[in-house]
Amino acid sequence: MGIRDCVLMALASLARNLSRAALTMLGIIIGVGSVIVMIGIGTGSKQATLAVIQSMGANTLIVFNGGSAANSRMGPMAVGAVQVLKAEDADLIEQELSPDSVLAATPQVRTAQPVAWQNSNAFTSIQGSGEGFARIQGWSLRDGRGFTRGEVRGQAKVCLAGSTVVKNLFPGGGDPVGQTIRIGKLPFEIIGVLESKGAGMMGDQDDTVIAPYTTVMRKLMGQDHIQNLLASAREGRAQQAETEITALLRQRLHVPDGDESPFTIRKQDDLVKMMTRQADTLTLFLAMAAGISLVVGGIGISNIMLVTVTERTREIGIRRALGAQRRTVLMQFLTEAVVISVIGGGLGIALAAASLGVLRWSTAIPALMQSWAVALGLGFSALVGIAAGFLPALKAARLDVIEALRYE
Repeated sequence: MGIRDCVLMALASLARNLSRAALTMLGIIIGVGSVIVMIGIGTGSKQATLAVIQSMGANTLIVFNGGSAANSRMGPMAVGAVQVLKAEDADLIEQELSPDSVLAATPQVRTAQPVAWQNSNAFTSIQGSGEGFARIQGWSLRDGRGFTRGEVRGQAKVCLAGSTVVKNLFPGGGDPVGQTIRIGKLPFEIIGVLESKGAGMMGDQDDTVIAPYTTVMRKLMGQDHIQNLLASAREGRAQQAETEITALLRQRLHVPDGDESPFTIRKQDDLVKMMTRQADTLTLFLAMAAGISLVVGGIGISNIMLVTVTERTREIGIRRALGAQRRTVLMQFLTEAVVISVIGGGLGIALAAASLGVLRWSTAIPALMQSWAVALGLGFSALVGIAAGFLPALKAARLDVIEALRYE
């Protein structure tokens, strides 16, 4: 008896007990569907996060206050980090390094403030930067203009609004350019609207207002020091730029040879690698957690197949008496277990596709259907079927013919 005959007999056996077959498949359906959905969510989130990092601008470097030891324990915005960076360092980097390795550099500060226009208000991120931020971060304007070096030096109360801020403050769809909004207690004129970048790992990138760092730092935050520097390296020279910026700042700060730098530089490539490792680890744990239901489903298949062997003991005896070999009986019951698993796996794939579609449609979760995850789920379900059906099939093949014929 060939594989085709074994499959047909397995389907006929399942058709005689549809309810039991459906309940047996349930664990496999949920298991395969969960694995594919978890991998889809993890992979989609990884791609979205990497897209956000890329959107910061090609070859971007971020210089933070505080040495690498403090940053590794508490993050780049570690409380208590010594404020060694100065706004003038951005000009120094541009003047000394721009011909060779650096395109542009700018100081940066961040805060959060309420913003309002007429009867509309919102609470949003306020970013203070220099006039070169758009070049560094690759963020173009949809309308209006950027602020100038003179406006930065003069602490002008002008700003650029993200598309989410525009939607929140101008629900009627009016032109925001030229309008005066209130940030905290100060009036700011909107001189430009930023192109939309979408949601990112830290939330909605478009829910932000960008203003001259001097204005944000002194008039909104009431301080006289920057938080970090942004620099954009020339294509393919990020490592060179990091080395040269490190040497330049250490020289400016008079850091002795052998001492740790009181600042930390992180390249975009470093962020990409870090986020990739974190996303891959998270996806692996999600898939492993979902895979537990596949194991449970395999146990269910094994139990049902043992019951099936017991119920069909007399049938097995008759087949053996008519000349069926042990390996034929073994193949018959093993095929039945695999068919249950594969059908359950196929239904699990359909369930996963529907679930991922609902997630993409109803939420902001970036869930993607991965072809390799589908193949993994289907292949793993077949392996589960083989593993779960082997012992019951072996039991059926080893039944004594005489005892089987006597079984009632």
